[in-house]
Amino acid sequence: MSKVESSTTPIAEQEGSKGDRKQQRGIQSVEVGARLLQAIAAARRPIGLTDLGAAAGLAPAQAFTYLVSLSRLELVKRDSFSGDYEPGPLALRLGLLRLEQTVAYRAAMPQALALAQAGGFSVAVCMPGPKGPTIVRYEHAGLPLHVNLHIGTVMSLQATATGRIFCAFASAEEREIMWASQLGSDLSDQTLQVDQAAFEMQLAEVRTRGMERGINTPSPGISSLCAPVFNCDGQLCLALTIIGGSGLINVEWDGPVAAALDSTAKTISATLAANL
Repeated sequence: MSKVESSTTPIAEQEGSKGDRKQQRGIQSVEVGARLLQAIAAARRPIGLTDLGAAAGLAPAQAFTYLVSLSRLELVKRDSFSGDYEPGPLALRLGLLRLEQTVAYRAAMPQALALAQAGGFSVAVCMPGPKGPTIVRYEHAGLPLHVNLHIGTVMSLQATATGRIFCAFASAEEREIMWASQLGSDLSDQTLQVDQAAFEMQLAEVRTRGMERGINTPSPGISSLCAPVFNCDGQLCLALTIIGGSGLINVEWDGPVAAALDSTAKTISATLAANL
C-alpha cells in the first residue's frame, strides 16, 4: 500500500477503542498537511515558505505542493505581496465553530443580543485570535453604520477601544503574541506606531476604569465603548463593544450606555464563575 492510500480495514473495525488507535492506519499525506497547519498555528503570524517547511520538517519544494492543495481548500491563504502563508477562510470558519462550543461564547451570546436590543446600538463580541482581538459575534441594531465590521474582523490593538482593552487586561504573553502578529499587517499603519511610555499610562487608566472608549476613531462618525469579561480565574476571555453613530451614542463614563455595558459584562463573568 502506498503512503497516500487509506487502509482497507472496514470502518467499524478502524474505529475501535482508544487503546487500538495506535494500530489504525490513516492517510499519511493528510497528516503531513496537518503538520503545515500546526506550524502556521504555532507561528501566530504569516510565515514564509522556507520557515514553514522547516517547522513542519519538510523541504520547501515538498511543502509548497501541500500548500497548493491546502490553499485550494481555503485552509491556508498566501499573501499576494509578501508570499507568506496564514490561516485561510475555511480555517477561520472551523475556528469560529470551535469557539461557539466554549462556555464563554455561549454565556455571552444571549447577553450581547439583549444589550443590542435594549440600547439600539450594535454590539461586537471579541475573543483573542492569532492576529489580535477578533469579532466572533456581531449583533446589528439601530441604523446601519458606515463601518466595515463583521465576524472575523481583527481589531487594531492601539487604534480601537477593543484593542486597548485586550492590551490592558490580557496576559503579557498573549499581548506580546498579538502585538507581534500585527507588525507588518494591514493594521500596521494605525498600530504600534506609538510612544510606548504614553501608551502604558493610557492602559493603566483603562485598568482603573475597567472600560475604554473610542470617539470618532478609528472611523470618523463612529464611537464605541468596550468592557472586559473575565473567567472564573480572573483572566480576560472576551470583550464586549457597543458601537454607534457619534451623534447618537452616549459614551460618557457615567452615562446609561456605559452602565448597561458594565452590568452586562459583569453578568457574563458571574455566569462563567457559576459554571465551575
